[in-house]
Amino acid sequence: MVMIEGNAVTHLQEFATPWLTYLSAFVYLIGFTGLLIGTFLLFAYKKDEKSLQEFTIAFTLIYLIAYPFYTWFPVYVTSKVLPNMAPLLYTLDPSIVSFIHICAPSLNNCFPSLHSALSFMTMLIIISRTSHISFKAIAVVVTIAIHFTILYLGIHWITDMIGGILLAFTSYYIATRYCEHIVEWSEKRIWKNGLER
Repeated sequence: MVMIEGNAVTHLQEFATPWLTYLSAFVYLIGFTGLLIGTFLLFAYKKDEKSLQEFTIAFTLIYLIAYPFYTWFPVYVTSKVLPNMAPLLYTLDPSIVSFIHICAPSLNNCFPSLHSALSFMTMLIIISRTSHISFKAIAVVVTIAIHFTILYLGIHWITDMIGGILLAFTSYYIATRYCEHIVEWSEKRIWKNGLER
């Protein structure tokens, strides 16, 4: 990644402050999780089955497409590669570090960024499938904040973020365009497998 973009991402830490770091960590850990769970719960509460199916299909596609990259083309976090990039998230609190190492022990699952892909896809689904102006606004603000934090905290490269956004658009398009076909196919497979047992 250094050969592709150099150390451009380090400029975001030129104005690092403790309060901005804690706020960014909150957005990265809690805002991201809240956006995903909140969207799922909103669609489930409203009994909006189609939107829930599209969200679930896009979510699953993102993981299925990203997994081979993590397995065969590992990319380390920026703060592990660039000497002038501080590992802001990893030096906040030992409990945060322990939690992160449980989820990603080698810190090399960066391209494409799941934080970028999942939040951007969620924002696209919310904007196109809900009529709640306030929820749309929250989704946009949280998604923009997440994209700032993944770079600022010393986690992702700009290329990771762009890859995540492209993955979000791809999964969103497939999920919204082919939702009915995918659901119909999966129901047939489940029904067929259930009868064979």
